[in-house]
Amino acid sequence: MRKAKGGGGDEEVPRQNGSSGRRSREQSRNEVEDTDADHGAGVQDDDNDQGLRREIRSKYRGLISSVQQNREDMLSPSNNKLNEVLEEANKLFKDVRQAREAALDAQLLVVATDLGKEKASQLFSEGTSFDPGVFAEHLLSFMGLNRIEDGEDEQQTDGASDGYLPQDAWHRLARRVECCFRTAPTFHYMMGSFHAEPPPPKQKIDRQKRAATKEAKKMMPTQLKKMEESHQEATEKEVERILGYLKSYHGDDPTSPKSYYEFVIDPSSFSRTVENIFHTSFLIRDGWARMYLDDSNLPCIAPVEEVEAGGSSSRNQCIVSISHKMWKELIDVFDIKETAIPPPDMNE
Repeated sequence: MRKAKGGGGDEEVPRQNGSSGRRSREQSRNEVEDTDADHGAGVQDDDNDQGLRREIRSKYRGLISSVQQNREDMLSPSNNKLNEVLEEANKLFKDVRQAREAALDAQLLVVATDLGKEKASQLFSEGTSFDPGVFAEHLLSFMGLNRIEDGEDEQQTDGASDGYLPQDAWHRLARRVECCFRTAPTFHYMMGSFHAEPPPPKQKIDRQKRAATKEAKKMMPTQLKKMEESHQEATEKEVERILGYLKSYHGDDPTSPKSYYEFVIDPSSFSRTVENIFHTSFLIRDGWARMYLDDSNLPCIAPVEEVEAGGSSSRNQCIVSISHKMWKELIDVFDIKETAIPPPDMNE
């Protein structure tokens, strides 16, 4: 017990211990479980109520029998009995719990579907009995057909015309039916009609081609011929110059072979080395020089005497390739310090 202070004195307030609080919570939980059990028991009682089950099945059978007996009346377009039957079936379906009841509901749905399909086909068949002639008569009357005013014209055309339509007849019909179609308003010009015409085609002017003058025709081949002749003469002179150097080296020491790489390589210019190889190839092709391998299997070059050059001998051809890296390696291996074929500008 604990004491509480008040205005008139001390009062004793009872205190619940742990066991009594636990019993109160268990009691509340039991009450909730009892309530849920009562609700589940009520639903289970409805499912097991045989009288209610028989009543639902009886109502389903009654609806099926009603649809089958009143089939002819329900096929009438003005009869809404089929809708009432479907609404009643929806109410009964809320209480369906067993398979037998679901089977009766499915059977009713099949019967109602067949009836609705047949009713729709009858509506379609009635629509096909549309009489175009009667519709045309009503349409002409609405458009204001006048059969009296055009009597004289009818006699002249042997009855080809059945009346006279006013000028705004089609506009009247358009105003009447425009509410049935969601279309944009008609387009019209504020300042009258506008007839766009394509621009006139431009006359095509044929430009005259310039005729080539005779002087230009004569100068072009002459110029090319001079260039070819000058290039050929320069090549022949360079080949003869290289042949002179080869003969002078061979005349100084005929017994010692002249290395091919020492003869063509220019240690100061890779491009000059390539040109020397190119021009030396003409010497070998025309038979003014020959290449052979020495004891170390290294290529050597030597001039050919005029007697041997004029005679017939078998020739073997080979392709010599060189790169910038190989050019440097050959310079280091053969220890080439100076070129054996000086450039043309250094020649006296």
